[in-house]
Amino acid sequence: MKPGRLLAVGATLLLAGPVCAQAPGWEGLVRQLGKPESGDLGGVLRVVMALAILSLAPSLLMMVTAFTRIIIVLSFLRGAMGTQSIPPNSVLAGLALFLTFFVMYPTWDQVQRQAVQPYTAGKISYQQALERGGEPLHDFMLRQTRDQDLLLFVQLGGLQTRPPKEKLPFRVLVPAFMISELRTAFEIGLLLYVPFLVIDLVVASALMSMGMMMLPPVMISLPLKLLLFVMADGWSLLARNVVLSFG
Repeated sequence: MKPGRLLAVGATLLLAGPVCAQAPGWEGLVRQLGKPESGDLGGVLRVVMALAILSLAPSLLMMVTAFTRIIIVLSFLRGAMGTQSIPPNSVLAGLALFLTFFVMYPTWDQVQRQAVQPYTAGKISYQQALERGGEPLHDFMLRQTRDQDLLLFVQLGGLQTRPPKEKLPFRVLVPAFMISELRTAFEIGLLLYVPFLVIDLVVASALMSMGMMMLPPVMISLPLKLLLFVMADGWSLLARNVVLSFG
């Protein structure tokens, strides 16, 4: 298995909520990963690998889950409304994180049933758990990735022949997935900007026509944008459409 695949799947195994319930606390993690098995990696080596994966967990969370799209869309919304630091970065990151857990739960549930539970029951080896756990994550990323981006990184990766989508290595799939997520997030952000931009233009034109050039348009447009967003139940609509965009 490629190193990128090992890291990505290992992080998924460790970050999934149902997985954490199987091994509460550091003692449970060390006990599960350090359990000796014939023909498998040594317990100490597995603990070291787990600690290395944990150190990369924030980056892996952004690279292989729905977090990238969600946090960029929320940032676009705040910029379009012109509220500067409201909501704060911590609030946006927290909302994006929990929406990510919501979107990724079916994938993590598959990882638990196919890889984590058989491994903790001693039915499969650590290597087999990584192999099985990688399949749901691979399928999720593949569904969100455009064919053009896959082809781009297949070519950049120097692969002589394009393998079937189900066999694409993570070193090709992850960057293609990231590029696709960025494009989708920017498309959603553009749609969010349009109604707020119209309000800004209308307010600026009205102030110019009345000769009130010394009055900053943002002082008038900001309350109007907030009113529009609240009246339209914007947070509910945004959360619903962002989650459905992963369907």
